[in-house]
Amino acid sequence: MTAPPLILGSSSRYRAELLARLHLPFTCVAPEVDESPRPGETPRALAGRLARSKALEVAGRHPRAWVIGADQVADLAGEPLGKPGDAAGAQAQLRRLSGQAVVFHSALALAGPGGLHGECCIPVRVRFRRLDEAAIARYVALEPAFDCAGSAKCEGLGITLLEAIESEDPTALIGLPLIATAALLRGVGLDPLGAAA
Repeated sequence: MTAPPLILGSSSRYRAELLARLHLPFTCVAPEVDESPRPGETPRALAGRLARSKALEVAGRHPRAWVIGADQVADLAGEPLGKPGDAAGAQAQLRRLSGQAVVFHSALALAGPGGLHGECCIPVRVRFRRLDEAAIARYVALEPAFDCAGSAKCEGLGITLLEAIESEDPTALIGLPLIATAALLRGVGLDPLGAAA
């Protein structure tokens, strides 16, 4: 019997590149979900709700598939940080993050036949070093991370803006915690190494 197809419920190229590391065939489907925070919703709760909503929304359109939903929300002292969008936004965000610690909540959900099959949220604590205006301007010019909350790509030159990254899963900061993803997939019989679930 053929296993149900695997879908990444995301339009993020970063998440697609990460999931490809597991060597499982998958397709990408953009979820149709309102990502607006609810009043009083914490960054962690927002990330979890959006990951669940994305997985369930795409699974509703593809009922025979296993669907991975993921979301990440940057949390600066309880305030969610969005994507900067442009150079001015990135520079303003990096000024705020200079010398600060921010927690990136990387949430994951797996939906499939019968509904939700598992979820988790992996926190990643990132400490930014003190940044002067010249360093911020040079970074934004060299690596415009306008589609990344926090305005820095740890997998690129953005690593030079940081003092430390603390996490149980280094891939969580990029947007898809692969240790947890592989565990959820094994739980439904999709083992990247081919063993029976």
